[in-house]
Amino acid sequence: MSDLKLIKTRLFEGVWEGQLTHEGEGNTQPDIEVTHLERPLAGVEVIENEEAGYWVVRVPIPAEVITDGIQTFLIRDKRADVVLSSFALMSGEALGYDIRTEMTLLREELDMLKRAFRRHCLETS
Repeated sequence: MSDLKLIKTRLFEGVWEGQLTHEGEGNTQPDIEVTHLERPLAGVEVIENEEAGYWVVRVPIPAEVITDGIQTFLIRDKRADVVLSSFALMSGEALGYDIRTEMTLLREELDMLKRAFRRHCLETS
């Protein structure tokens, strides 16, 4: 078990970010690895914020791994060989059956119908 705890803070402009804290005694330097399909990703940054007592983990998502379907990324503590967190990207056909996507499409259609109805009311008045 790892004494590190990772909490996602945001996903912005193709970079996943999280806050990593150490729960326990002593000074530790994290050894973090992020994998996609069991291959390590390059460019992962672990930036220490000494004043606040945590590290910022930045994971740039390479364009070549973004494809149709669900892409899962594992963030793990290499020393303890424990998965600290994970995140997934969904795109393409995988979203076709997602209820959130259906709701968005329904809202867009409803907005279109409202505009058409208002325009019809103005024209027939």
